Amino acid sequence: MKVQLLDLASQYRKIRKEVLKEVKTVCDSQHYVLGKNVSGLEGEIAAYCGAKFAVGVASGTDAILLALMAAGVKAGDKVVTTPFTFFATAGSIARLGAVPLFVDIDPETYNIDPVKLENLLRKKGKGVKAIIPVHLYGQCADMDPIMKAARRHRVPVIEDAAQSIGAKYKGRRAGSIGDLGCLSFYPTKNLGCFGDGGMVTTNSPKLAERLKMLRVHGSRVRYYHDEVGLNSRLDELQAAILRVKLKYLDAWAAGREKNAGRYDSLFKRANIGGVLSIPRIQDGNRSVYNQYVIRVEKRDALRGHLTGLGVGSEVYYPLPLHMQKCFKGLGYKKGDFPVSEAAAREVLALPIYPELTSTQQKHVVLSIAGFYGKP
Repeated sequence: MKVQLLDLASQYRKIRKEVLKEVKTVCDSQHYVLGKNVSGLEGEIAAYCGAKFAVGVASGTDAILLALMAAGVKAGDKVVTTPFTFFATAGSIARLGAVPLFVDIDPETYNIDPVKLENLLRKKGKGVKAIIPVHLYGQCADMDPIMKAARRHRVPVIEDAAQSIGAKYKGRRAGSIGDLGCLSFYPTKNLGCFGDGGMVTTNSPKLAERLKMLRVHGSRVRYYHDEVGLNSRLDELQAAILRVKLKYLDAWAAGREKNAGRYDSLFKRANIGGVLSIPRIQDGNRSVYNQYVIRVEKRDALRGHLTGLGVGSEVYYPLPLHMQKCFKGLGYKKGDFPVSEAAAREVLALPIYPELTSTQQKHVVLSIAGFYGKP
């Protein structure tokens, strides 16, 4: 049995007519940049996330970059984040000439450890201009202590919510808790477009206006530029597609949650707890399971075994950011963030998309159990 890591074709078949209708409407209008679909989606995403404003941008990476710019981060400033995340988080910091300061993660949620964050701010807080907690795999970081630490040190918080649209922390949705929230609409995300796209959320009218200016080359009035910005606009075609898909997002998230619960039960019955641990969702959180990530012994060998049986999987992420070649100049070394380094050796993402069948999930679990010598 073949089980893909992600089956976007099945999703598309169900919404194809709606999507093509909206695409045709945009093409007939010949209005492709910052039109009614972008403004409409901005309002819908803001309402969905529980934020007052949302600004459409060209990608999730640009969302982080523009959020940093809007927050006033400049060359030489320090920005605190996690070393266990997609490259864009720290890459955007470095692109501005700022310096990433890494804090290790919680071993169960894989999100930034608030206690270690507070310790770093006390010791090295001078020059820190922003904090970027990442809501990894679809689960929010522990935001209350993060926000308390940030307010104590008078530092803005930028949520990297690229993997977690719709996720909840104590009843609040990702992207509405910090000063700014960054979303990605990359095709593999729970809400994905047909290419690149992103959004920045905020409750500040001042930051929202600044973001709108920065995304069009730093211009409020055409051909007059207050500062150097970017060309980073979500286009009408992508916005039209996302408006169709947004209507289904909660149902898709519920499907992922159901599949995660089924995995949890199947793994417990498989009796391989000694070599495998299932995801832990922090009390008060609701994960949207952008990924279902297990932690296993002999991870790479297991992955090869699954590939041979037609089961897709992926490693998010095999090398922590502090060990990346491009960040060698930061002075970090192996062993500096042991929790992140252990996770990089042991995590494995399994298929979790809502169209996944119970039969496919049983095949995935039996394939893993078979690798570890369990019937």
